[in-house]
Amino acid sequence: MDALKTWLDRSGLASIAILAVLLLVVFPLAMDSFRLNLVGKYLTYGFVAIGLVMLWGYGGVLSLGQGVFFGLGGYAMAMFLKLEASDPQSTAIQSTPGIPDFMDWNQLTALPLWWEPFNSFGFTLSAVVAVPVLLAFVISYAMFKRRVGGVYFAIITQAVALILTVLIIGQQGYTGGVNGMTDLKTLLGWDIRSDEAKTVLYFVTTALLLAAVLLCRWIQLSKLGTLLLAMRDKEDRVRFSGYDVSMFKVFAFCLAAALSAIGGALFTLQVGFMSPTLIGIVPSIEMVIFAAVGGRMSLVGAVYGALLVNFGKTYFSETFPDLWLFLMAALFIGVVMAFPNGLAGLYESHVKPWLARRKGGAAEAGGPPAGTPGEAGQQAAAPIASPGPSASPAAPHSTPAVAADPGLGLGTKVSSQSA
Repeated sequence: MDALKTWLDRSGLASIAILAVLLLVVFPLAMDSFRLNLVGKYLTYGFVAIGLVMLWGYGGVLSLGQGVFFGLGGYAMAMFLKLEASDPQSTAIQSTPGIPDFMDWNQLTALPLWWEPFNSFGFTLSAVVAVPVLLAFVISYAMFKRRVGGVYFAIITQAVALILTVLIIGQQGYTGGVNGMTDLKTLLGWDIRSDEAKTVLYFVTTALLLAAVLLCRWIQLSKLGTLLLAMRDKEDRVRFSGYDVSMFKVFAFCLAAALSAIGGALFTLQVGFMSPTLIGIVPSIEMVIFAAVGGRMSLVGAVYGALLVNFGKTYFSETFPDLWLFLMAALFIGVVMAFPNGLAGLYESHVKPWLARRKGGAAEAGGPPAGTPGEAGQQAAAPIASPGPSASPAAPHSTPAVAADPGLGLGTKVSSQSA
């Protein structure tokens, strides 16, 4: 049993199981449909947060433009939903039936050629992942092959977020402009606006998020995860060992882009619209805050961070509509200053040692009672039972032993006292 607990602790499956019970059992039983849909929207940001854990926490590459990939995935799904909602019967009052309403308002008379493939749901699912990953590969390959990193790479990702936002707003006839794509009603004829649909989408989002966490955890425990950590700490040493460091960074950036895009597509399904306000610099910085609050080295902590920050935004905006921005800023600053390693670091530094002390105290309380000839009593009685000159004297100083904590992988010196 102890070996099983140790394995669960090392693999991180225990914390993932607790998260699964919370999301799949506790929240659905404790919340109504409206609040559950809000949590489902928060969980779509969890995909971005765990992607940043792999990219920033493990790879050591900070990206301030993850909103780009979140938005591309969301827009790809929104294009399919918008075409489905723009059938000739529903758009009969337009001057050009059969095209999205914003195209008709901007005097377009035919559906653009690059919109045509999004009539296929299979192509849309492929584009949700392929388009953001392709863009991420082009950006990261061009930068990392030239050894551009650190703050310079972060600034470049911000510039990409700004460029994409301006492009979407400027091409109003093709993208919906500043209003984005709205009035998304059905998915393959299924009404996604009903309470039943929102509940189903919540469970789909949760299942995919847990699968993404397990995938990233598997990567962390593999040789690739070890190399990502080594690259973050000693990049030159990994390069001198014969590894192509730039391609490891490209992989981490593309993985984070794919996860963000999946979250964006699910966000469009949950909320029913996609807007350029979710792509720019400010949303991208907020996404980094999700990982920072939860802990940039913890996948489960990043999910909790996304839930906490977005819940704070909702609660403060409802309760203190005039002060909620200041309260959110105070939450960000306070958490980062008080807990530099996020909520996961708080658990490791305070909660876990407290649980270990409680477990140790319970073990001592459950020992053999006084007067019982247990193991400790027999050891104490042994010198008395065989006195004499043949008894060897106690050593003044014994050799220190090292007790390893299987949960943290750290050693603690324990010195035994002389008799």
